[in-house]
Order: sequence, then C-alpha cells, then structure tokens
Amino acid sequence: MTAQRQQPPQTGSKSLFRLVIAAITLAALPPVGAPAATTQRIISDRFSGLAIDGFDPVSYFVDGKAMPGLPDFEASQGGVVWRFRNEGNRASFLAHPEVYGPQFGGYDPTDVARGVTVAGNPRFFVVVEERLFLFNREASRDAFAADPGRYLPRAEARWPALEDDLPQ
Repeated sequence: MTAQRQQPPQTGSKSLFRLVIAAITLAALPPVGAPAATTQRIISDRFSGLAIDGFDPVSYFVDGKAMPGLPDFEASQGGVVWRFRNEGNRASFLAHPEVYGPQFGGYDPTDVARGVTVAGNPRFFVVVEERLFLFNREASRDAFAADPGRYLPRAEARWPALEDDLPQ
C-alpha cells in the first residue's frame, strides 16, 4: 500500500488573505464612470454631483460670504446640482446663472491665467465686477484681489482652449 500525501485542509486565513489582496487592488483602481472633479467643466463633487460643495452661489453676492445651501432648495443647471439657502436665491440663480455661477467653472483664475485648470475652493472667493471667482489657495485669492487686471485678461484668453479640453 502506497502512502498518499494528504493536502492540508484550506484554512480560513488563506481565503481571508486572498480577499484582502483583492479588496486592496480594487480600492486602488479609480472608480469607473466617476471623473475627478478637476476634469469637469463646472467643479462638482464626483459622488453627489453638487456644485461648489453645496454652497449657495447667490449667498456670495447677497450675504458677502460662503453659506451652505439646503437640500430643500436645489436646481440642476449645467450638468450639476446647485443648492440654495432659499427659494429667492434659487430663482435668482436660474434667471441668471452666468452672473451667479463661479467664473471659469469654479477653477482658480490665477491658474487658468497660467494655462492650467486647478479646482477652486468655495471658501476662498472674491466677487469682482459682479462676478464670482473661486481660488485654490488663500494666497491666490489675495494676489487676485490685489490686482484682478493682472490675471483676468490672461485667464479670459486661455479659458476657451482649457474649457474645450474638459469633458462635458
């Protein structure tokens, strides 16, 4: 009689190890169909679709500060969802999104002037010539606020080409 070598039974730890490796591999992959916020024409959260982190774009003009919008007052415009503090702000925005929406789709105008798109942060903003501008950093906001004429002409000249390169 020949002795057969018996394989040890599969333990739970090997299966668990394979499962952990598979989970780590999947977590490292980018989500399918969810573009990064900096590859959109209007900055929005890639999971919720909220523009400018849910802040009310009209509040920058009315209140002079960034105020969170409410889920009860939402509107879809430009392929993203906007939130507002009240129905009046919502109505104002829908009547004039080109005025109340952030310029350059919410990208930092100092970076747009350099020819690159960097997402602005809705907490760093300036309203100049009745237009809203968002900035990636406080230093960019301060430089722009001190001399908008230095950045705006270059940003406006470069924006059409940059915008064409962004997915719709």
